[in-house]
Amino acid sequence: MNKKSIKLNRSDIEAYIQKQVPELSSNQVKLSIDLLINHIVESVAVGDNVEIRGFGTFSKKRVRPRKFVNPKTKEVSYLGETETIHFKPSKKLTKIL
Repeated sequence: MNKKSIKLNRSDIEAYIQKQVPELSSNQVKLSIDLLINHIVESVAVGDNVEIRGFGTFSKKRVRPRKFVNPKTKEVSYLGETETIHFKPSKKLTKIL
């Protein structure tokens, strides 16, 4: 079973919001998206999970320490534990996509 992949970028979201709420100017839409994304990133960085009902959940994911080899010098180096933002889509969103 091959899932059809739909990709949305920032400009697609801006255009959709602008179409749904024509009273907002383009700058207001851009600012509101910036504020929303910044708030999600700051909350996850502090350690909170952010859940948007019907959309998905943002959480912090730890990536284990690992070693890597520089292919040019063959030098072995180690990268400590890092953290990234993880997104888990809701069941409703996965049905749509």
